[in-house]
Amino acid sequence: MNELSNPVLLTIAACEVGFWVLVVVGLLLRYVLRSPRASAVALAAVPVLDVVLVAAVAIDLHRGGEVSFAHRVAGIYLGVTVMFGGRMIRWADERFAHRFAGGPAPVKVPKYGPQRSRKEWADFSRWLGAAAIAGALTLVLSYTVADATQREQLMGVFGSLGVITVIWLLTGPVWVTGSRRG
Repeated sequence: MNELSNPVLLTIAACEVGFWVLVVVGLLLRYVLRSPRASAVALAAVPVLDVVLVAAVAIDLHRGGEVSFAHRVAGIYLGVTVMFGGRMIRWADERFAHRFAGGPAPVKVPKYGPQRSRKEWADFSRWLGAAAIAGALTLVLSYTVADATQREQLMGVFGSLGVITVIWLLTGPVWVTGSRRG
């Protein structure tokens, strides 16, 4: 199967687009149209996208779909949205509040120093949570809907999680903390 026509990959792309559409619509409702209730509904719908993604992967596996990169990355995507999604929404909210509601300008984290080191370690901790979610989802899908061949192929995600974790650790918190300016 052509990876670009993979239904799981298309679902991941649709969920990413849907995430940002819901965030922008929610914030426009809050700050431009002054409708906090409608804004809350739009933003509360964001986790529904995660359910859609998990369902799409489970259905594809159950139907005998060949495990591909998309199946392995779906768990990583879910973990990242769960662990970083709220922070991304707050990031956008600060900018909308500043632009449309006279809120304070967003504070930038310095490139170096103790504040940057704390941020890097906090981001890395979030990544560890995302990796744990990805691993847990992989195991759940592997032992509930996948057959033995699919299960073996899905387990390839653990190597990817390890590589990402080591690279993130070294290029993020260790690098910033160990730099002369960190």
